[in-house]
Amino acid sequence: MGSAIRQALVAACSGMLLLAGCSDGSTVDDDVAGAGGAEPTQVKAGYVSAIDQVGLPAGVEAGYFDEENLNVKLAQPYPTGVDALNALQAGEVDFVQVGTPAIAAAQKGIDLALVGNYTGSASQRSIDETMAVVAGSKSGVSKELSSLKGKKIGVSEGSINHLYLLGVLDKAGLKTSDVKIVNTEPPDMAVALKTGGIDVAIVWDPFPISITDSVPGAKEVLRGGGYIPFVGYIVTTPEYAKKHPEEVRRFLTARARTDQWMRKNPQDAADSATRWLPGTKKAVAREAMKHNVKQLDPRFSACNYLALDTLARLLAAQGDVKSGFDVGKYFDPEPILDVMSKSSKLFADLPPVPEAAGIERGYTFERGSASKACPS
Repeated sequence: MGSAIRQALVAACSGMLLLAGCSDGSTVDDDVAGAGGAEPTQVKAGYVSAIDQVGLPAGVEAGYFDEENLNVKLAQPYPTGVDALNALQAGEVDFVQVGTPAIAAAQKGIDLALVGNYTGSASQRSIDETMAVVAGSKSGVSKELSSLKGKKIGVSEGSINHLYLLGVLDKAGLKTSDVKIVNTEPPDMAVALKTGGIDVAIVWDPFPISITDSVPGAKEVLRGGGYIPFVGYIVTTPEYAKKHPEEVRRFLTARARTDQWMRKNPQDAADSATRWLPGTKKAVAREAMKHNVKQLDPRFSACNYLALDTLARLLAAQGDVKSGFDVGKYFDPEPILDVMSKSSKLFADLPPVPEAAGIERGYTFERGSASKACPS
């Protein structure tokens, strides 16, 4: 089914009707053959219910996977990346979108192949535009990072917002012992801030926006800043990647096409997000998407290897994972390198990959050279 036809069908669905009828483990056109009469290849994919992961369902909605003759069956959104990885291991899906949880999962023996990005950067070392620090009205926290000293800070321990806090503290010359870390899940942060359980919430979009919208006097005192590399990968299993290289390449092509559409049409992408993320207000989605599109870079370079290695080291220093994580063991760059070569126009609006950071098939990661190649 073509993109225009699919979008017309999607337009007929709205609100919860779309969620119930168009995302319940299926696509809009389950039984329709692809272009030229060839039967579409069916693949199963899953995502976490978050604004930075909405590219997958948005691409299905827009028909970009149809253009690659793929019939993508979407699983119901997973609460966390851990749940998504468990589904991948169980064979329930062929692809998932996962960030930092991939490190611990790999160390526990789950077979992973990182084949592309759903968020991150191939042109620089650190990018964290979707992260923000929100302070309560009586917290005394300002834009001066030193004002965090002695405060109760809500983060999800072991997650990317925890690592962002570590980067901010390091920049401020503070230690973790200088603050009180309160393990808080993102949906609970607004209440914790309102009741004084925490003074500060550090979290990813759209939560900073919804918190400032719902908690009187709460304000965003910091956003982004390049304190950490924000990572998010399109993940499959090595077995699937080996058996279905063409499907992987076509899947990544569709995702790259979706990302470019989102970068060029952030308001339309935000509107799509409201249809796939229940309860998300349009104004919140549109504000969050302004930041999200800055990290929509599906390419691979040495910078992506460096980003994952950096986060693995940070997590190991906190005792959350084992040290010595070998990032090169889990990257499978060949499919996305093929897409980058054959469909270069899909990346023409992105910053160029630094020449020294470019990789080829058989690339071996070396932290020293990657650090020099990737600007901060």
